[in-house]
Amino acid sequence: MLAFEHQFATLPEPLWVACQPTPVEAPRLIAFNQPLADALGLGEVPDDASLAEWFSGNALPPGAEPKALGYAGHQFGNFVPQLGDGRALLLGEVVDQNGVRRDIQLKGSGRTPFSRGGDGRSPLGPVLREYLVSEAMAAMGVPTTRALAAVASGERVMRQMVEPGAVLTRVAASHVRVGTFQFVAARQDHTALKALADFVIERHYPEAQQAEQPYLALLEAVLQRQAALVAKWMGVGFIHGVMNTDNMSIAGETIDYGPCAFMEQFDPQKVYSSIDQGKRYAFSNQPLIAQWNLARFAECLLPLLEGEQETRVSQLTDILRGFDGVFAAEQQRIHADKLGLDADNDQASQLMAALEAQMQQGRMDMTATFDALTQLARAPGDTSRQALLALSAIPEALAPWVDEWQAHQVASQDEQRWQAMRQANPLIIPRNHRVEEAIQAANDGDLAPFHRLLAAVTTPYTDTADTRELSKPANEQQQVLRTFCGT
Repeated sequence: MLAFEHQFATLPEPLWVACQPTPVEAPRLIAFNQPLADALGLGEVPDDASLAEWFSGNALPPGAEPKALGYAGHQFGNFVPQLGDGRALLLGEVVDQNGVRRDIQLKGSGRTPFSRGGDGRSPLGPVLREYLVSEAMAAMGVPTTRALAAVASGERVMRQMVEPGAVLTRVAASHVRVGTFQFVAARQDHTALKALADFVIERHYPEAQQAEQPYLALLEAVLQRQAALVAKWMGVGFIHGVMNTDNMSIAGETIDYGPCAFMEQFDPQKVYSSIDQGKRYAFSNQPLIAQWNLARFAECLLPLLEGEQETRVSQLTDILRGFDGVFAAEQQRIHADKLGLDADNDQASQLMAALEAQMQQGRMDMTATFDALTQLARAPGDTSRQALLALSAIPEALAPWVDEWQAHQVASQDEQRWQAMRQANPLIIPRNHRVEEAIQAANDGDLAPFHRLLAAVTTPYTDTADTRELSKPANEQQQVLRTFCGT
């Protein structure tokens, strides 16, 4: 059994509201993440029917005490003082086998006091998308929430059309967001604000307790994680799609997979979200937006600091200015790995910038390009070289870059460095058209494409015929250029 604890409930009640899930008509287990369950210490696993009851909200696991969490947020730059879990419930926390406290949450479990007129449900499609993408991110080593279970509800949900419903069980380091701090700061509730900050320090950043000014240390620690996270996103071509402050985890995990996607044909201004008309959250804007969100977090911490306001603002600003350096250092390391170079090779950034220009001009697929580059590093020769050049619409322009890269690249003579290159360059990502194919098939009652794709994207460095088939870029007819939020 899961040994639930409820530390978040020790925080002042404006941050949470006790709420029961709304039962569904006919729960049926779609997917269950056994390795994650083992890591959480579930022990003996109940049968599928019992799991479906638990993870639909029809019958809560023993010890669960569901709560909807309150938070605010800047949505596309506009502040909304109250958002909150409109369709999600925190069941409680579990200390996993490694001693790490993890939240377990139902998503799509019915209306809450924060629903604002919504139905509190989720269509099947967004549940499967989050399951696939979050587990793929975990397999690629990107900090992320995880998917423990997906359950079909047996009900229909109205969005753009009537769709099958489902419930996702999500596991996170915590569900505290920048927007959680904004929620209490906007109410000028300094008691709740201090309690929340102290809770986050104790849970996620205990080293900050020893600092002369713990809340400054908290900002710096969150900044470090967020800068590294966004660098990792961009290393695999991930575009979050809705980097609102309510979708930014204080724990430094990727959270809330709505209209997200992975870059295919390389374009720094690429946007897949149907609601991001101004390209606020385009691929190349993600570091800037992360820093902007952290500035909103810093504003919340201001009342907790000691000293004159001018001094406090200056201290916070100095920390925020450090974002670029942290991000650049992590991106430099990632670029070196992706190119098969030593981490301290001063040519890595220049070579990457030149390659990105070639990918954009040659309309090259990002994942396929770096996979081909990895294969060329492993087996230098005309066949591998031609396979890489064939990915570009202007191969004659790419060829000189390949010559220059090979002059610096030594991965083929160093197994450890080649392995680092392979681990930086997955063979497969959850491509939009494959995800949509799996969702459409599931909507029609066929879950086989979902399970096939899940198996491939959670072993992204394993070279098999099936992985190669599922990793192929979309053709003109298969392209999916817009993704949508499940609400």
